[in-house]
Amino acid sequence: MEEDKSLESKYIQQHLANERTYLAWVRTSIAIIGIGFLASTLHFNSIREVSQFADTIAVFISIFSLLIGLIIIFFATFQYFAVRKNINRQTFASANHLIKISTAIILSIFLLLGFYLISILF
Repeated sequence: MEEDKSLESKYIQQHLANERTYLAWVRTSIAIIGIGFLASTLHFNSIREVSQFADTIAVFISIFSLLIGLIIIFFATFQYFAVRKNINRQTFASANHLIKISTAIILSIFLLLGFYLISILF
C-alpha cells in the first residue's frame, strides 16, 4: 500500500491531468444530456402544434441523449482508472476508441436534431 502512494506522488502531474480529462468527459456527458432535454423542452413548450412524427423524434432525442450521456460517464470512469493504472506502471495507451465513439454519437445526435428540424418545418 505504501508503494502505491509513493508511485502516485511520483507522477502527480500525470494524475492531475488524468483527473482533468475525466472531468472534461463528465462535462461533455452533461452537455449531451442537456441537449436532449433542451430539444424536448423546446418542442413540447412551443405554441404551435406539429406532427406526431416530430413528437416522436423529440422524445427519442431526449431519451437517446440521456442514455448516451450515462454511457459516456461510465466509459470515462473506466478510462480514468485504466489510465491511472497505466501511469503508475509507466505505460501509455491513447484513448482513441473513446474519442471515435463519442464523435460518432455526437454526430448522430446532430443528425437527429436535423431530422427534427426538417419534420417541424415541413
